[in-house]
Amino acid sequence: MKREQSRRWVVYGRYGLVVLLTLAAVQNAASSAGGQYGVVRTAVALACGLALLLRGAPWWLAPALTTAAAGVWGWPLLPLLLLALFDLAARRRVLAAVVCSGVALTGNAVLHPAVSLWNPQPYGSVLFVLLAVVGGLWMGNRRRLVEALNAQVEHLRTERELREQAARMAERSAIAAEMHDVLAHRLSLIALHTGVLATRNDALPDAVVERLSLLRTASTDALTDLRDVLGALRAEASPATDRPAPALRDVEDAIGQARAAGQVIDTNVEGSPEQAPAAHRLAVHRLVLEALTNARKHAPDAPVRVRVDYGPPATLIEVTNPPGTSLPGAQAVSSGFGLIGLRERVETLGGHLNAGPGGAGTWRLAARIPHRVTEQNGPRT
Repeated sequence: MKREQSRRWVVYGRYGLVVLLTLAAVQNAASSAGGQYGVVRTAVALACGLALLLRGAPWWLAPALTTAAAGVWGWPLLPLLLLALFDLAARRRVLAAVVCSGVALTGNAVLHPAVSLWNPQPYGSVLFVLLAVVGGLWMGNRRRLVEALNAQVEHLRTERELREQAARMAERSAIAAEMHDVLAHRLSLIALHTGVLATRNDALPDAVVERLSLLRTASTDALTDLRDVLGALRAEASPATDRPAPALRDVEDAIGQARAAGQVIDTNVEGSPEQAPAAHRLAVHRLVLEALTNARKHAPDAPVRVRVDYGPPATLIEVTNPPGTSLPGAQAVSSGFGLIGLRERVETLGGHLNAGPGGAGTWRLAARIPHRVTEQNGPRT
């Protein structure tokens, strides 16, 4: 919208300049004709101004008219010739601008009008012609540069939006794949145990056996539906034969691997992982892993403090590290799309994630994922 308004004001400004120069050319032509306005040269000046105002006219019309008029009558028509040369240069028609300048100067040298372009003036006509061409070249290049920069900014904005969308979709696919493995395992256990109990029909009432059979059928159907819905996403993440099952990886494994790589980590884990839902434990592992990776990239020599509280009523994760000092001149480049995916995961679970600089130059990543009300009645197993 602002760009359109700016272009509109530029067009209006050019219209005003053409009208002003046309009036000046008419006044100069009348003055050179003894103060008479009803002469050919004033009509030609009006025609040249009209040709400059017509946006749908051929590009050569205004330069041809102004060149012929300036070649015949000289200085009175010079302002309109300069504007025509400016337009030609702005459109990268430099050869046409040079030809028009040469034709106008040659016409004055041959016809010797009363106010010739070759007559001595405070500023020579050749200087004006050169200034018009150079100014047009500068304006045209500047306009093309601004348009190219605007197009580049728009392209980068669109590319960033696509990358953010891809990061969110990748995180959703990872969540779906992990939930597929975890829930499939639990539903398989339900189907297995209900099937074993149903086979002991001699020691159970018929009503209980019937309910167990119904429960086993429902769990089997739920397992089939789950595989149908999430199986495609799991296959897209990576082939099942190559990708290890996510299971419920312990956050201590990620911390131990980071320590083995030389990272100094201070941990504070409160509560038991079994107190939190499986989705929370998977989120904790991903958050801590991402935070430790970022700390290694941006502050490799800084100690990291990791705090995890499995709750209830909420699972809390906080990772902080001070700025590094061993590589003062090197700054790792980060796309930030990892945090976008993590924020998508946390918000999917009903929580919120904050990541950014803290006090004294530290970096802090904190997340809070509330437990569902039904999960606060006791620990999950």
